[in-house]
Amino acid sequence: MTRQIKLGAFLPGGGQHIAAWRHPDQPVDGATNLQFHIELAQTAERGLFDAYFLADGLAVAFGGGVEGGNARVVGFEPVTLFSAIAPFTTHLGFIATASTTYEEPYALARKFASLDLISDGRAGWNVVTTATEAAARNFNRDTQLPHAARYRRAAEHVAVVKALWESFEDDAFIRDRDSGVYFDVNKVHRIDHDGEHFKVEGPLNVLRSPQGHPVIVQAGQSEDGRDLAASTAEVIFTAHQKLETAQAFYRDIKTRAKALGRDPAHILVMPGVSPFIGRTRAEAQEKYERLTGLIVEEDGLALIKALTGGELDLRGLDLDGPLPPVAPTEGMKSRQALIRQIADENQFSIRQLYQWIASARGHFTLVGSPVDIADTLQDWFENEGADGFNILPPWLPTGLNDFVDLVIPELQRRGLFRTAYEGRTLRDNLGLPFPHTRWSLPFAAAAE
Repeated sequence: MTRQIKLGAFLPGGGQHIAAWRHPDQPVDGATNLQFHIELAQTAERGLFDAYFLADGLAVAFGGGVEGGNARVVGFEPVTLFSAIAPFTTHLGFIATASTTYEEPYALARKFASLDLISDGRAGWNVVTTATEAAARNFNRDTQLPHAARYRRAAEHVAVVKALWESFEDDAFIRDRDSGVYFDVNKVHRIDHDGEHFKVEGPLNVLRSPQGHPVIVQAGQSEDGRDLAASTAEVIFTAHQKLETAQAFYRDIKTRAKALGRDPAHILVMPGVSPFIGRTRAEAQEKYERLTGLIVEEDGLALIKALTGGELDLRGLDLDGPLPPVAPTEGMKSRQALIRQIADENQFSIRQLYQWIASARGHFTLVGSPVDIADTLQDWFENEGADGFNILPPWLPTGLNDFVDLVIPELQRRGLFRTAYEGRTLRDNLGLPFPHTRWSLPFAAAAE
């Protein structure tokens, strides 16, 4: 098959931009409006997106918190939400974020396996290590784990979850009324894991789905994050401002994966892109300026504080002056470095910095016509910068509708994007292989 762009839709109901809720097109209660989320999912499916992607936070975020005092202060737990939405769609995948830092492997494996069954094989797990002091204090800790410790725990966590997802072989369930045999006891397996962080006997009490198990997604960019992604991820969500850094990341991940014996083609790198789309460049710029003009100053400062590690107090400083130095913390190290890079390379003032990152938080913001947007995506896709993209519409539903109605047809015209779904599972549509268990004949034959 001809290689084509894969697309995720990153759709927090309250909008991606920190001022989205103030836009007249954006429902003010979108963050916790189930019907609105259903409509967004159906629009994404109309646009033939591979998946609906949601981040998650484990603490209330306002007044110097993770995202500033805006509509992202509350929201649904993603797996719960996607379980409610899935029946209203038929092909769209659902990638939910869940933390290896504060969740136990058995409980996480169980709820994602359940979502995978409910959706007939359309679930994905975005593996994250949670970084904030606020989250730590909600989970029986006084302070967050150090960065390296979070990733050691994450590596073991993912290994345990994957083993649990292999508890039942694919043909374990006989369900024969005449014989009274429900399942073959020889095809169910304990994992008996005893490691540094977890002790789990198993087996998992949820069977496998039509796609085997949920697609594993990862979003780290630090050295530890790259190692985890190269060894475990099937899709990687990454943040870059320039093609050159995207290419370096892309090539590095593929090289690391190959060195570990993995097929680089089975790891999809999907940078985040936040597009402001107009039928003309002037219209797109007007949309950008209108939303930028709605930013509350306090929210902008809180956003910078969060993304630079949580220690930088900008109140009282000249907002038209440069971003002051700040030492890195144990938070999201790669994102802290990226925000500093954006500020320095563009010579942004504090105000200009929060205006630029208000929508994408370090991901790539694009302002232009459908042709402009498609040109950039094509350039990155054809030059080892991406296998696809996670699209972050600045406000909803307009930003998503603009992409579906204006950019998707342009990508299709160029032969860069599907005109129909290839299959029914998320793996089918992403072009990822079925994950055979260690007990299956294909696995055993490969090991000989």
